[in-house]
Parts: sequence; C-alpha cells; structure tokens
Amino acid sequence: MEFAFTDEQEMIRDSAESFLQDVSTSEAVRAAMATEAGFDSELWQKICSDMYWQALHIPEEYGGLGLGYVELAILFEEMGRRLLCSPFFSTVALGVNSLLVAGNDEQKSTWLPQIAEGALTATLAYTSQNSWDAESITAIAIKEGDGFVLSGQYKYVPDGHTAGLLILAAREEDSSDEEGVSLFAIPADTVGINCRWTPTMDQTRKQAEITLDNVYVESSHLLGEAGTAWPQLEKIVQLAAVAVAAEQTGGARQVLDLTVDYTQERVQFGRTIASFQAIKHRAADMMLQVECSKSAVYYAACVAQEALFSNDKAGEEVAEELLVASALAKSYCSDAYFHCAADSIQLHGGVGFTWEYDPHLYFKRAKSSETYLGSGSYHREKIAQAIL
Repeated sequence: MEFAFTDEQEMIRDSAESFLQDVSTSEAVRAAMATEAGFDSELWQKICSDMYWQALHIPEEYGGLGLGYVELAILFEEMGRRLLCSPFFSTVALGVNSLLVAGNDEQKSTWLPQIAEGALTATLAYTSQNSWDAESITAIAIKEGDGFVLSGQYKYVPDGHTAGLLILAAREEDSSDEEGVSLFAIPADTVGINCRWTPTMDQTRKQAEITLDNVYVESSHLLGEAGTAWPQLEKIVQLAAVAVAAEQTGGARQVLDLTVDYTQERVQFGRTIASFQAIKHRAADMMLQVECSKSAVYYAACVAQEALFSNDKAGEEVAEELLVASALAKSYCSDAYFHCAADSIQLHGGVGFTWEYDPHLYFKRAKSSETYLGSGSYHREKIAQAIL
C-alpha cells in the first residue's frame, strides 16, 4: 500500500500540531494531572467549539464532520505527542465508535448530536479483571419485564468517573466466553450506578471503577440484540486499539525529539554527547521504531475506516483484516513506545526520571497504554491464531 496524506489531512495535522503546542504544554499537562477529573473543562469546551474534533468522524446526518479514521488517527498521534489530558479518547474512540458500530438510528440520533455539540462525554466499560477478552465480562444482565436489571463491576474505565454516557457490556446468567453478551448505553446518573476514580501510575489519563447495584434500564438502552453483542464489542475494541496505537506513535516521536534536543545540549568530555557514535546508534534505533509505528498505524487506520462503514457483503473479509491490522499496530506500537521512552530516560542520564523533566511522564503513559486493551504479546497471539 502506497500511502501519503492528502492536502486536507496535512492541514488537519498542521492545525492540530499548532493548537496542541500552545494548549497542551508541560505545565498544562501537570496542572490537569493534579485534578481528580484529569482535564481542564474550559480547554475541553474550546476543543469542542473551536476545533470540533469530537465530531470529526461522526456522520454529517448526526451533526458531525463525516471525515474518516485516518484523519482521526492524525489527531490521536498529535494528542499522544503532547500528552493531551482530555476525555477525547474515551468519548470518541470508545463512546462514538460504540454507537456507530452497535447503535440503531434512534440511539445514534439521541446521543451522537449531543457528543458533536460538546454537551456530552462518553466511555466504554466491559472488563472486570486484568484481561481483555470475552471472559473478562462478568457483569450480569437479567431480563425483567420490558427492560433489564444490571449488576456487576468494571475496572480500568477511562474517564469513567466524569463521562455522562456509559456504554456497558453485560452477559446473561450462566453464559460464558463470547455467548450471551449485550451492550447498553446508559446515562451515568442512572440510579444504582456508582463511578469511583481509581488513581494509577499514569496520571495523564484517569481511570475509574464502576459498580452496578441492580440498575434497571429500559430495552431502548440496549444496543443491538440481547446476547449477541460480542462481535460488535470486539470490533469496537479493535477500533480503539488503532487509536491507542496512534497515540503511542505520537508519544514515541516526542520522546525521540526530546532526547535528540537534550543530547545536542549536554556536553561531556568537551563535546556534545550527540556526537558520540553510541548515542547516534540508539537515537537511530528509536527513529526506526517511530517510522515503523507510523506505517503500522496508518495502514490499520485505512482498514478501520473500511471496517467502520463497510457493507454486509464485505463485512467478514474486512473484519478479519481489521483484527490483524489492529493487533499488529497495537503490538508493535506498544513495544516501540515503551522502548523509546525507556531509552529517553537512559539518554537523559540522572535527570531523566526526575519530576522536572518530561520523559518520566511519557514512560508512565507508555506502560499504561501498553497494558490497556492487551499487551504486545497478547496481540501477537491474536495474530498467530488468525493466520493459522
């Protein structure tokens, strides 16, 4: 595949780079980290009203811009580069994708315009343990009258304590693995839902624990058909994995730039350390990983675009390609980002892990994003199973 950005995509990248360079500085990131919400609400509204990024790939009939997943990956790469603290990932990569993949026309018409206006944030919760497959879904949905009663717990939910709309996965009693899974779109203020912030190592992206205590919801909140939602949920997770990989690519690119700048300033034995061959070799290795990450991400983004809006005839073939492409991007970018962040700290020397310098922020994001939605080894196993 020969790939190059169009003029419009270049413009999106340039405007995102310029905007985020001004609003997501090191100082702004650290200020947002210190809050429980994890982001500046005024900045989020500025992103929504001035940049309209939250509506980028929402179809025009629901108030969005109707652009594609490549354009979305461009934004995620630039946000990862600047460690933007916002509910953008949870709202767009999880919430919007969930509605696009599994929602009906009425549900899309209800929720997507609110997200496009910047009036609503969203997130997805499905795992209750440190794994990301169907078995990790333990919340129970029991049919009662015209609705359902939901009970259970979710962990590792991005922005789960601030989101206004929760996309929740639950399974039928006595079901297991991929059988009996359903998806629900539920307002976070519904009686019986408790959302609690859980502090983590990576303070730049807040996570929450959600508990459901006999929550009753009408059947209108059910996305798709009851008990058959695992294929849709799997697709949503794969789309989210592409977004995470794009963020990781941006983060890896930034730590490379920070490292090169530092090594060109640090003087040892009468010369800058960037002039030493050993330093050049390590920087070259980092650059190679960044460039390979970009290739993996934008190939996966092209596949994601086709998968998100493909017709039923092409659905099965595209679904297989998305599985492999998303797993490839997530596995490679997870390893590359962590390697680049670790090397950045090493090449910064003793100051690399001090609070005053930024490499430790990227190192923590690299580790948390590596484990979120599955590590590199988890996704390589998925690729192996798919091609056997």
